[in-house]
Amino acid sequence: MTVLPMWNEAGAKWTFQGNGRLITASAITVRGILNHVMENLDEEDGRAVIPLGQGDPSTFPCFRTALVAEDAVVDAVRSAEFNCYAPTVGILPARRAIADHLSRDLPYKLSPDDVYLTIGGTQAIEVVVTALARPGANILLPRPGYPCYVARAALCGLEVRYFDLLPDKGWEVDLERVEDLADANTVAMVMINPGNPCGTVFSYQHLKEIAETARKLGIMVIADEVYDHLAFRDTPFVPMGVFASITPVLTVGSLSKRWIVPGWRLGWVATNDPNGFLKDTGVVESIVGFLNVSPDPATFVQAAIPRILERTGKEFFSKVLCMLREASDICYDKIREMPCLVCPKKPEGSMFAMVKLDSSLLEDIEDDLDFCVKLAREESVVVLPGIALGMKNWLRITFAVEPSSLQDGLERMKAFCQRHVKK
Repeated sequence: MTVLPMWNEAGAKWTFQGNGRLITASAITVRGILNHVMENLDEEDGRAVIPLGQGDPSTFPCFRTALVAEDAVVDAVRSAEFNCYAPTVGILPARRAIADHLSRDLPYKLSPDDVYLTIGGTQAIEVVVTALARPGANILLPRPGYPCYVARAALCGLEVRYFDLLPDKGWEVDLERVEDLADANTVAMVMINPGNPCGTVFSYQHLKEIAETARKLGIMVIADEVYDHLAFRDTPFVPMGVFASITPVLTVGSLSKRWIVPGWRLGWVATNDPNGFLKDTGVVESIVGFLNVSPDPATFVQAAIPRILERTGKEFFSKVLCMLREASDICYDKIREMPCLVCPKKPEGSMFAMVKLDSSLLEDIEDDLDFCVKLAREESVVVLPGIALGMKNWLRITFAVEPSSLQDGLERMKAFCQRHVKK
């Protein structure tokens, strides 16, 4: 390999260099840390790798998407009507269908102009964080939380302040801490429901308290509802937009999780703003400005949205919820067999369980990252260390896995813990 000299032919040092912010931001993402963990997999192990780190059930046949969704995309491609560029904010039929879809759970009706299509939930996060970034501003993020918000805030120069989710209170938001953190430069607080990484589903009353706290502080709520309706126990999913008359809400949504198609990269931002604050303050204009300088989701996937949302049968969703509920039971029960791990609350929604690690009970295990690296090397099981989510010595385990693989992976993890337990 040819190595370029540090100086050019004129003897002057090159003036360009890589963007350090990108390198730093990448290191704290789920992908960045999982890539580090997977670098330690033993290629000679011979056993299948069990992926309990990233929430992508689409790799397992039992979690295949609905046939109507597949047909909608195929027909959109074959029509040859959607090989063109899409409008900046997304094609009108798709935005109208999403507005109608979301309005079913709201006390008011959204219009297509309240919906902006994005390349998956990740770009939706980029849109809302970038639209709110300004010099000196700060944003309140949950801990544990989804690190994409941290990475995007770092790239935008937006200060991050963390409030805690309380494990001894079912991972509810520490609202007293939220009030302590906020000041005149706070632009928003992020709320993820159903919860990634905690597997929580917030009650109607708690969501109302969050909205009232935000109103008191004069900030909006960014409601990350990528896992909307993936609630499989007693607490029903309630969208944050129900409380938009109390405080403005920007909803981040996606096709990825509920329809199990993360690779289709179709997400959205919805403005829940019956009082018009988001328009009056320029937030809507900033969202459109971001989309004017960014790429769009594939037009044929946009074109398939109306059929997907309107024709997917209830039996498909019921089957997915049943599989997730049974898998979460397996995960919770198996974790209880490992003395070094504690799951404070049985998952109620999404695809994850947050598990506390007591490394003091284990030999040669320093912390959560060390646990995950050695687990990958010795057992070919991949789990996400809590440090990626702001919680040292915790683990995030996804249970959206084919049942036999989940059983196998957790049995390997149990064997790993037994092998490393202090004598």
